[in-house]
This record gives sequence, C-alpha cells and structure tokens, in this order.
Amino acid sequence: MNSTEPGAVMLTLAEHGLRAIALDRRGHGRSDDPGRGYDYDTLADDVAELIDHLDLRELTLVGHSMGGGEIVRYLTRHGDARVARIALVAAAMPLMRATPDNPGGIPAEAAEQMRAGWRRDFGVWLTENADAYVGAGLPGCEVSPMRRQRVLESILDTSLQAAVECNRAVVETDFRAELPKIAVPTLILHGDHDASVSLELGALRQAELIPGAELKVYENAPHGLYLTHPDRLAADLLAFAAAPITAEPITATA
Repeated sequence: MNSTEPGAVMLTLAEHGLRAIALDRRGHGRSDDPGRGYDYDTLADDVAELIDHLDLRELTLVGHSMGGGEIVRYLTRHGDARVARIALVAAAMPLMRATPDNPGGIPAEAAEQMRAGWRRDFGVWLTENADAYVGAGLPGCEVSPMRRQRVLESILDTSLQAAVECNRAVVETDFRAELPKIAVPTLILHGDHDASVSLELGALRQAELIPGAELKVYENAPHGLYLTHPDRLAADLLAFAAAPITAEPITATA
C-alpha cells in the first residue's frame, strides 16, 4: 500500500514525539517494481534491509493486512534483536486458505476466480468492494468521498502483477507454526465487521497462537481501520508504544 494512506495515524504518532517510518512494499507506492519477489520471505528481507540501512533499534513494528505476515516472517527470519514490540492491525493471518484443518478459510477456486476478475478489470472489483473496505453504513465509519477515491486510486496505481502475486501469498501462506515463536509484546487490533479478514479467521486465531498477545476488537469496524478509526488506532498505538521506551521509531507496513 502507498505509505501516504495511513498518514493521519503517522502524523499523530510523530506529534507525540515518535519517529514514524512507512515502507512502500515492492510494486506499491513509490517503491520499484522488479516484477518478482512478492513472497513473504523476500518481502520480509526488504523490511530487514530498510531496518538495517537506517540502523533502527527498539522498534515497534506495525503491520496492516499483509503487513502483519511480513512482520512475523521478519521475526522468524531475522530475529527480534532490533524489535521491542509488534502491532498487528487487521492482519491477514495465520492461514487464509481453506484446508481440512482450516475449514473457515477461502476456497482455492474462489481465490483464483477473484484474481481472474482482477486481471479482467481490477478497477471494477475495487469499486464493487469499496463499501465493505471502508465500512459504508456502519456506525462511526465516516470516510469522505475524496479520501475514499484517493485510496482507490492508490490501489489502482499498484502494479497488477504485484497485487495478484501478493494476494496469492496472502491466501496460501501458513503462519500457524510461526506465531507461537513470537517472543515480543504483541497488540492485535481488528474490526468485527472486517470483510477481508474475518475476526474469527484472523485476530481470534492470532490471539490464541501468540504467547501473551493483547487483543482489542473494534466494534462496527471494517478492514480499513486506518481510514475509519484513525484517532482510536493512533491512541492504541501510542499507549502500546509508551513506557519504558520513548521516542522510538515505529515502522508501518500495509
């Protein structure tokens, strides 16, 4: 996702003395699109490269949607020496695909049909699903037409290959064996009307698997929490990132 989209949340964090850094995933926003490397291993290595390049330490890593998996894969591949805590916001984990031991997941044929629709006309699919993303009609979910259009345009600006292959990684990657290995404080934030990653398939399972994780459920909230609940999201992140470390960097992936 374009790093400008969670801008209101990041501005609040910065105004409270935190260093807020956003990463545009490859093929998204202002990042290059190399035409490959949309798997979680490579994306996690991209995160590691940025962290090492900036020599960031005592990090609070914040991941929205696919970004949650990037954080977990970063921790399992690169360790947590530079990470103080993590926050998973509407994260697409631990397993989105339907399997015999994950019957509530997305059937493989349904995921492939959706990606086929993206190839035909990604804009039509986005327009048809925009209401669900921003929680249109839900109490407290007011997103201006201009803001909504800006988000749709930023998603459309994403490389179609990146969108398709990233979705394939999201649906097919199984994080169930990795989540119990997380050893840093973890905050899980999720809307109970998330049409992209249901509460039952996502946050509730994450809370079961991550030792000591704290779960906060946003009532009447959709997948795009950074759009519909920016003040509450910023407040929860500020409280989570407060003591004992001050003025720490917060790196967001979405």
